[in-house]
Order: sequence, then C-alpha cells, then structure tokens
Amino acid sequence: ASPACTELEVVMLDWLGQMLGLPEQFLARSGGEAGGVIQGTASEATLVALLGAKARTMQRVKEQNPEWTDTEILSKLVGYCNKQAHSSVERAGLLGGVKLRTLQPNNKRRLTGDILRESIEEDVRNGLIPFYVVATLGTTSSCTFDDLNSIGDVCNEKEIWLHVDAAYAGSAFICPEYRYLMKGVEKADSFNFNPHKWLLVNFDCSAMWLKQPRWVVDAFNVDPLYLKHDQQGAAPDYRHWQIPLGRRFRALKLWFVLRLYGIENLQKHIRKHIALAHLFEKLCLSDERFELFEDVTMGLVCFRLKGDNDINEGLLRRINGRGKIHLVPSKIDDVYFLRLAICSRFSEDS
Repeated sequence: ASPACTELEVVMLDWLGQMLGLPEQFLARSGGEAGGVIQGTASEATLVALLGAKARTMQRVKEQNPEWTDTEILSKLVGYCNKQAHSSVERAGLLGGVKLRTLQPNNKRRLTGDILRESIEEDVRNGLIPFYVVATLGTTSSCTFDDLNSIGDVCNEKEIWLHVDAAYAGSAFICPEYRYLMKGVEKADSFNFNPHKWLLVNFDCSAMWLKQPRWVVDAFNVDPLYLKHDQQGAAPDYRHWQIPLGRRFRALKLWFVLRLYGIENLQKHIRKHIALAHLFEKLCLSDERFELFEDVTMGLVCFRLKGDNDINEGLLRRINGRGKIHLVPSKIDDVYFLRLAICSRFSEDS
C-alpha cells in the first residue's frame, strides 16, 4: 500500500550495509534476491532467521527422506548458540518449536568452530539434525565476540544456517578499524544489528540482511485474495519478511539520521564512546581496589571491586541509590560484576 515506504527501505538498508562493510551478497544492489529489512527488534530478527532456517532444512530433509513426516523432522531439529548469547535466542527456539543448545564457550567466553563442531557431531550421532547457529558479536553481559570465521567454516561445511547477532556492537562496524571483529561475515546467511542501540536512531529500528530471503518468504507466505496486487514480484513484499503483517515507515527516521549526521559524524560518535570507555578502564586500573572482568573493546566496561560478590552488590545499591547514574550488573560463572555502558550522546569525560 506504500511503494515509497518499500523503496526507501530497500535503499536505506543498502546504504547502511555499505557503511558497515557488509559483503555485496547481502545487498539488494547485487542484483540477486538478497537485501535488507527493518525489523522491530533483534529478537524478531533471530526468530525470523530461525524460521527461515527451519523451512530450508525441512525441505532438504524431506527430499532426502520422503517417508519422514513433518513431526518426525521437527523433533530432530537442533540449533546452537553461545551460553552467553541473548535470552531472545533461547526464546526463538521455544517459539519455533525446536531444540536449542546453549554451548559452553572457551576461557575467553567465545564460541569457536571447534566447540561447535564437537557438539554438532555428537548430536548427529544421536540422530538429531543441526539446522541453525547464532554467532553473537558483542554478548549482552560482557560484550565478547564469537569466532565468526571458524563458526562460518563449520556451518558452510555442514549446510547449517548461520545467523549473526550484532545487536549492540554492530554499529561500531561503520568504523573500519573494528571490522576485524566480524571477520568471516561473508559465510553467514543472515546478519542483524540495532541502529536504535548505538547509531542515534530512536526505537524501534533493527536492521536485518538476508542472502536468500526466499526461505523466510516461503515460511511466512500467506496470500489471501484481499492482499494480492498487480505488482507482486516487482519489489520486496516485506510482509513476507517479518512476523506481523502491518509495518511502520521505519526507514524514514533512518534516512533523517544518515542525512543529518553523515557517516563521518556517526563514526566520531562511536569513537568518542569507545574512548570514554577506555578512559574509565584506565581509572579502574589505576585504583587498586578495582579489577576489570573483561577486556574493553566497545563502549561497555565490566568492572568490580576486588573481593566477594556481596560487596559488589552493595556498591551497586549505593551507586544506583544516588540516582545520578544507573548501572546494570551481570554474573558469569558465579562472578558478580558491574557494567558501565556508555551510550548517551550527552556523555562527556568530565
């Protein structure tokens, strides 16, 4: 009902993909079926990718085993993610009606290809069908990065859909010096990040790219007569790329931000926040009472008082009780720590 809405979204997602340095095979301008779509949240993108992966795998397995029923195939499907992946990944598994394994990462809290391969081979021996992997670039608790390159090798070899969740950290990839963190992205089937988290776009605006959206379209395609039109196939029909039928004109606010700031000012915004994070990191390291829980790579600093969890819980209560700043804690391997996330455009070093 709104060709301008669709056309602007196609163009904006190509602009944004080029800003990130995404491979051409994710972009509509490549001339193939690929392209981007704006979802409401990363949670929606994870679920959409899972359902596309499920549709693709079910078709392949049916061709190989025509005697198997849909119920039999569904009962065997299994997906994978880092134990530190966002809770929405586990939720997508529940909504998609499939098993989802959360894998223990290595000592740097990264999921690697070797860890994934071992789990896949174990499940195949047990009669399961691996079909979906989520690689997280910037985990929620501590902003660690899965080894996308080695994970991609395993997924390509095993014909498993690889979805990249870069909800927070993806904005930093507009700065070329941080793109090493997404090495191997060309091996993924779908990629998602949230401009509404760190790119000065108001909620909701979650950018998702698909190499082969036909699998998502096949999974969602319900086409009653009252929704048919004469131009079907001439442009992406985004109602088939998402969970709801109706959609907002989200591309317009993205266009305004890109026109107002430009890529250089957006890069300055990201670099400033990361510099402020490193400043706070230095302050923590210069005070012998504190220690860092995780290396600082983005605008998140994970720190704690040396000692037990109780004194850190007490520190958090005192900080948040003052009402000047608000910190959110986390706990990994029974270690409680505080998280300073620098994300406001008004944040300064004094």
